[in-house]
Amino acid sequence: MSTDPSGQAEDAAEGGQLRASTLELFFDLVFVFTITQLTHVFSEHPGWVELGRVALMFGVIWWMYSGYVFLTNEVAPNSTVRRTWLLVGMLGFFVVALAVPEAFHGSGLAFGIGYFVVNTVHTGLFYSNGGGSASSAALRIAPLNLLSAGLVLAGGLVHGWPRYVIWGAALAVQIVTPYLVDTGGFVIRASHFAERHGLVIIVALGESVVAVGAALAGMEIGVALVTTVALGLGLAYVLWWAYFGFDDERGELALEALPRTQRVRPAVLAYGYALYPLLIGIIVTAAGIRLTVAHGHSASSWPAAWALSGGVALFFVGQTMFRVVLGLPRAWTRLAAVPVVLATAPIGAAWLAWAQLAAVLLVAFLVVVADDTLSLRTGDTSAYVNPATALLRVTRRSA
Repeated sequence: MSTDPSGQAEDAAEGGQLRASTLELFFDLVFVFTITQLTHVFSEHPGWVELGRVALMFGVIWWMYSGYVFLTNEVAPNSTVRRTWLLVGMLGFFVVALAVPEAFHGSGLAFGIGYFVVNTVHTGLFYSNGGGSASSAALRIAPLNLLSAGLVLAGGLVHGWPRYVIWGAALAVQIVTPYLVDTGGFVIRASHFAERHGLVIIVALGESVVAVGAALAGMEIGVALVTTVALGLGLAYVLWWAYFGFDDERGELALEALPRTQRVRPAVLAYGYALYPLLIGIIVTAAGIRLTVAHGHSASSWPAAWALSGGVALFFVGQTMFRVVLGLPRAWTRLAAVPVVLATAPIGAAWLAWAQLAAVLLVAFLVVVADDTLSLRTGDTSAYVNPATALLRVTRRSA
């Protein structure tokens, strides 16, 4: 086996996962349901209050989902015991997803219990099956994870504004945890880590497609409706290309280039913190597309218009953060798009919903194409731009 500076040969020798397994893809089906539930919640009552609820619920869920990526990055699901416990964790996530629509009303306790199960399985699997350094790191982070899970459970036992406060405290604990605990025992295998998070983005973008289909129920199919649908699918595609055209591959290579002992903090910041607003943006955008298709030939409500434009703006904010953390080129292009995208909201609220969707698509398309043009002029490439790159990377991994 050849040695490469990224440490992939060493990763493989340790038994670490270099690619996502089919069981992990099965596990992600629950996350599909979670995204669907959050999108539905926001679609029913688009506005600042519901956005805050979605952001709070997704925040605590995202922390543990990302924790499971860390887990399977180290602990391959290659035994019956490991697979069984992952399925128990999957059940916990499913209960959490089921509780999402009424989490701030009647099902808060179910949300808390499911979350506590997810947390407990994660810590137990990491401690009992991780390597020596990873098990020690898991033990160091376990008390704060237990505290946040306990707060989520406690919040489910109360009603009204205290639930918001307690769950907000749980999210705050999670945000500061990497700064309070030495995470120096975790090993980040870049190829698997980047792929798992990329699959989550695919899952979320898939909800945009589902949102389009759901909005069509009972509607007569005609030229105008198909045109609106095409705009919605086009926007989903542009957001996919915005990340997977170059940044998915760039992110993995940037993480690989770091010494193994220095990967954890950038991985948490880029794939944890930065992807949080990006994914919230996709959820809100999906809700905005759904509402746009439903009101395509009339004006949108202001909340619906802000959902569509604001969701895409949040996506670009998250991508800006992702590029800054990993030192990827031209983060400013994504940030510059934010005010332009937001400026399209009055088109939907004051005129036509489909016209706003067309304007958002045009702005996003021009931003991404302009950035790609600059990338190509500097000699940059990717597996999608140049398929030979993909073949080269596969060859390098198998060498």
